[in-house]
Formats: sequence, structure tokens, C-alpha cells
Amino acid sequence: MNRVYLGEFEEIILLAVAVLHGQAYGVSVMREVMEQSGRTARLNQIHSALQRLEEKGMVQSTFGEPTPERGGKRKKLFTVTAYGQRTLQEIQDVRSGFWARLTGSFKLFTTE
Repeated sequence: MNRVYLGEFEEIILLAVAVLHGQAYGVSVMREVMEQSGRTARLNQIHSALQRLEEKGMVQSTFGEPTPERGGKRKKLFTVTAYGQRTLQEIQDVRSGFWARLTGSFKLFTTE
């Protein structure tokens, strides 16, 4: 499979799905993104990103059981695929490599 690049928002969504361990659905992903990033996100943005990630083969979805609090509607649950896991690992490796090279040449959190 060819390398597919992710934008920052898709990367954050993919990370949220991974962190939620099988309990990732639109609203739970939105809450996780907002809590961890401090970034506001609308549910339609979350659903669009999840759909793009599914089309790229990085997440897969299944329907959960109907729940009384949702009026019997089933939640569409997302999990990260092996390809999605590899992609996250590659992203982490690239970023770690850059951060490691900054040692000594860049002072973080300093004011002038």
C-alpha cells in the first residue's frame, strides 16, 4: 500500500480513535479531541474526517447494539486498522526525529 499523508486534523482524529479503544463514535471522538487539544470541533467535521480515514483504510467501522438513551439507534463505532497503526507509528517516528535534532540548537519555551 502506498504511503498516504494525513493533515493535522485527521491525525488528531486517528489518535483519538486509537485512544478510545473500541469506544470511538462521533460524539466520543469530538469530546476527546476537544479535551486533549483544546480545539473546538463540530460533529460534522468529525464525521467527515472519520469517513476520509475509513476510505483511506486507516479505520474501520461497525455498528454497536441499540441503546435506550439513543432511542434505539445504534452507534457507529470506529477502530484503528493495522494500516492506521503503522501510519501513526511513522508519524511519531518522523516527529521524534525532528525533535531529537533540535537538541542544543533551539531553546523551547524561552522569552526574549
